[in-house]
Amino acid sequence: MWLWLLPALGAFFVYGIGQGLVKKWADDVPPAQFCFYLLVAKAVVNLGFYFLGGDHPPVFAPESMAFTQVAILAYVLEGIGWVLYFESVVYGPITIVGTLSAAYPAFTVLFARIFLGEQLAGLQYLGVTLLILGCVGLSYSPSSEGSGRNRIWILLAAAALVLWGAAQTLVKYSYGLPNSSEVSLSLLNTIGGALSLGTYALVRTRGRGLLNRLSQSFFPMGLMALGDLFVIVASKHGPISIVTPISGAYPLVTLAFAWVVLNERLNRIQGASVVLVMIGMVLGPGF
Repeated sequence: MWLWLLPALGAFFVYGIGQGLVKKWADDVPPAQFCFYLLVAKAVVNLGFYFLGGDHPPVFAPESMAFTQVAILAYVLEGIGWVLYFESVVYGPITIVGTLSAAYPAFTVLFARIFLGEQLAGLQYLGVTLLILGCVGLSYSPSSEGSGRNRIWILLAAAALVLWGAAQTLVKYSYGLPNSSEVSLSLLNTIGGALSLGTYALVRTRGRGLLNRLSQSFFPMGLMALGDLFVIVASKHGPISIVTPISGAYPLVTLAFAWVVLNERLNRIQGASVVLVMIGMVLGPGF
């Protein structure tokens, strides 16, 4: 049991703290720099898994190209989602942005139903509905705070949510293509991230200043990558129907971090909407 429970709990904590630290240092570290170090952290984890993960089909063989192209597209979309997420953190409360960032599995289920023909259970329909209602509620703010630049964060966060859902649907679709492999996906994840996260970081910074505030840039991104590794270990040794809800509940840690460290508060409608989103996170994927 401990072989999967401890890493699942580890992911729960490091994901939540990593998100809180992103918000804490967002005024000092630009989104492009977070994107660059997320790419670095992901590359370390992904390439390590690729080279140590055992035998796998050749990624760039002609018979693998359909799988390779779909996977790269998926991870380019995922990278763009991360860009929008980091931009949204600058403007919006992490208590909301962080909750939205963990809600994409329900949208993955919805997209799989629409595009892949997968059937949903009754509770999954309820979960997706609650999630959508929660997202609408999270966009509410008093009229004095509800115009101009102060509201752009909800659009960015929602767009990131949709892109992550689409990316995971494509990943799921890619597993049905010839020569698919989770080991190969780790390499293609890095390539897709380089094309999206890497390009954005270099264009925005022109390669300058990426080493500024190194600890504030790399430390939260390293926590995110460490969380990914914890999930891989926990998923190998434990039931995915339990591992995913535990690791995916990290917004609870982010909420506590934001409350204690960042002094963030939500209005009643937003607070109720966070509850709806978290219920939808559990019911939507069918855990």
